[in-house]
Amino acid sequence: MKWQGRRGSSNVEDRRGMGGGGKMVGGGIGGIILVVIVTLLSGGNVGDILGGLTSSGTTSNAPYQETAQDKELAEFVSVVLADTEDVWTEVFAQQGLTYTDPTLVLYSGSVDSACGTASSAVGPFYCPGDSKLYIDLSFYDELQQRFQAPGDFAMAYVIAHEVGHHVQTLLGTSEKLNALRQSLSKTEFNKYQVRFELQADYLAGVWAKHAQGMNLLEEGDLDEALTAASAVGDDTIQKQTQGYAVPDSFTHGTSEQRKRWFYKGFNSGTIAGGDTFNATEL
Repeated sequence: MKWQGRRGSSNVEDRRGMGGGGKMVGGGIGGIILVVIVTLLSGGNVGDILGGLTSSGTTSNAPYQETAQDKELAEFVSVVLADTEDVWTEVFAQQGLTYTDPTLVLYSGSVDSACGTASSAVGPFYCPGDSKLYIDLSFYDELQQRFQAPGDFAMAYVIAHEVGHHVQTLLGTSEKLNALRQSLSKTEFNKYQVRFELQADYLAGVWAKHAQGMNLLEEGDLDEALTAASAVGDDTIQKQTQGYAVPDSFTHGTSEQRKRWFYKGFNSGTIAGGDTFNATEL
């Protein structure tokens, strides 16, 4: 992705080294994989997940020291966020709507949000309670090494997906989904949650289409995003961690579904084609 030397967003809050002060999920990513499956690249559920868990983990007080890679990554995510601001401001204006920029919070280890306190093990997330995206930049290494999804545009996809949840919040979709939570069984609600997440993938694809129109994509970028979308499918993660998949527990969609809806958004470039909730086939 062509990003060096371009405008970064002013809506970035750097909390690296500060830690979180409330209850948090303890242990590494392998120890809380069920939480990761629910929250990885997810928005709207983090408070519910964290609120239902107790922790024996502690927050490190070690001072944060920014590496050269961290510095470059921080600049990169700021530029990607700025691009999402430009794209969604334009798309909303075409619909006669006003887009309100979210804030991206950089943190290390753990962080407090309006949705609860999260450790970096839960992966990037969006909290509708404060309209903020949260990301520990160490996830970039996780994406490359654990998920085998290298490349800067793989990381751009992650950010665009979380911004997609912000778009859903502005459009009222998040509120409608949460209204169903109390009236449905967990299994039934999961089906709606999958459609919600696939819509965020679609919206990430819409952003990517506009980024291409701005001549920002380089050769291989689209493949990087599709690889990342596939790598975080529920079926792939469950097979890697427990040897088999349990479809009733899916909350984000299969690898194939995530790729498909991102690519649909990329081909469409408009909000109109992303009604996953009424789609007869996912």
